[in-house]
Amino acid sequence: MTQLTDRIALVTGSSSGIGLATTEALVAEGCRVVAVARSEDALERLRAAHPDAVTPVVADVSDPAAGERIVERALAAHGRLDIVLPNAGIYIGGDLAGTSSADIAALVATNVTGVMTLVRAALPHLLERGSGDILVTSSVSGRQDIEWEPVYSASKHAVQSFVHTVRRQTAGSGVRIGAIAPGVVLNPLWGFAHGSPEEAARIEERTGIRSSDVADAIVFMLTRPPHVVVRDLVLLPTGQDI
Repeated sequence: MTQLTDRIALVTGSSSGIGLATTEALVAEGCRVVAVARSEDALERLRAAHPDAVTPVVADVSDPAAGERIVERALAAHGRLDIVLPNAGIYIGGDLAGTSSADIAALVATNVTGVMTLVRAALPHLLERGSGDILVTSSVSGRQDIEWEPVYSASKHAVQSFVHTVRRQTAGSGVRIGAIAPGVVLNPLWGFAHGSPEEAARIEERTGIRSSDVADAIVFMLTRPPHVVVRDLVLLPTGQDI
């Protein structure tokens, strides 16, 4: 195993769901985390809970210039980056005919452009150091075509392609690049509060997983020996038939 103690990690979407669970898991592993989200209040609560381990950065990754600013803040605070986790995302489901152009643009700006611009900003630093991890939150929807969420599914297909083409461009550099693709995660994005009876019922039915389950898998991927990269990890509830 690779130890994560004193590693500097950058996590977008840190205010809730997978991002919050991953931030908590990385802090527990000894990381110092640059936590990025749009909600200043949520980030302040996170910083108050971990004053020595969390550096909050308020930013909206849908802004094309945000990636550069986020990386600059991280380097100014810690002098380096070891782990970059582009996790922030939004969701649109339903028929395409009923989806507005504005909603499509907003989703692509967050789920696709937000990932690409952050990785582009961080990658030169990692390449210069010859080490580091980039691990993107994708979805099982990026690995097969889900007809009830065409816009979301397309955005995650784009993320998958981006991750693997950049990984091939940088193979041999010492920088590891991969994607984690969860299925149904019982978090606020899907209307489930952590610890709620609804969450517990879905866990009992084995039709959903917790954000903490995804965070555990992310820690597993990051702690593989340096000569090993987990290119893709698909994580599903045992009752999900996709």
